[in-house]
Amino acid sequence: MANVEYINPFISASKRVMKDFCNIDTEMGKPYLTKTVFEGDKFVILVGITGQLTGQVILSMSNDTACNIASHMMMGMPVPELNDMAASAVSELANMILGNTATIFSTQGIIIDITPPSILVGKDMTITVSDSKTICVPLTYEGDHALELNIAIKSKE
Repeated sequence: MANVEYINPFISASKRVMKDFCNIDTEMGKPYLTKTVFEGDKFVILVGITGQLTGQVILSMSNDTACNIASHMMMGMPVPELNDMAASAVSELANMILGNTATIFSTQGIIIDITPPSILVGKDMTITVSDSKTICVPLTYEGDHALELNIAIKSKE
């Protein structure tokens, strides 16, 4: 199971990227173990982790939150529907979050690489992760918007 030293870089990078690129201040909810079941209409981004740590990070949010984040990334331009441009913007946000996470790990002497983001959009999805427990860290903002970091990583040792 991932220990706190492995989870904190993901949280720090997520909060920083959301602030710097979206001008969104997030609040962290209580982390919990999850089975990566996504109920309702969801926008999900899957990024693989390789190197000294292995696994995946799944960023999940409602379609409404994905549109809201895309709007913030595009300087407030209205994004009424989850179109290709909005999906691409939020996918790039995930790429920035995981790139920043990799940089934080490198300063700790832990070298990781990330895979290109894969986007999943659908209703009532279950994603099975291999042999790691998944810790969900909810980041909320503007009252009812939530970005969930579902982190399933382990040391390659």
